[in-house]
Amino acid sequence: MAHQDSDINTIGLQTSSANQLAEKLNTLLANYQIFYMNVRGYHWNVKGPQFFELHAKFEEFYTDLLTKIDEVAERILTLGHQPLHAYSDYGRISTIEEDKNVAGGEDCVRSVVKGYQVLIELQREILSLASDADDEGTASQASDYIREQEKTLWMLNAYLG
Repeated sequence: MAHQDSDINTIGLQTSSANQLAEKLNTLLANYQIFYMNVRGYHWNVKGPQFFELHAKFEEFYTDLLTKIDEVAERILTLGHQPLHAYSDYGRISTIEEDKNVAGGEDCVRSVVKGYQVLIELQREILSLASDADDEGTASQASDYIREQEKTLWMLNAYLG
């Protein structure tokens, strides 16, 4: 039986909780989009003795980021909201800043580390909010991303020594 209560959305969550989660997810989406373009830039522009290794690794990262961008946008839609889709909005709310003219291998890797750290921190906030709202879908998504990206950070930090 469907809820008639206007405080409950179509997937059974409190509307106020869904609104708060959608706003946080749009912030996450903005950070993913800026980070995605940064990693594309590292892929295109990396130079140095680790070129072949890093060029391939950055492609792996940005391909994964693109998948997650789509999944985050779809989760926002599932919550009954609209995902941001303009780079002017992304630039305004992202805490990850555009990274221009980075070409040194280690500098690129350090920037990737910083980007993943920002994403993980945001996803932990979202996980906490989603858990409080009994939003298993968003909590599960955030938890999966955190687990994967923590492992990626461990490997990147091992690479940097």
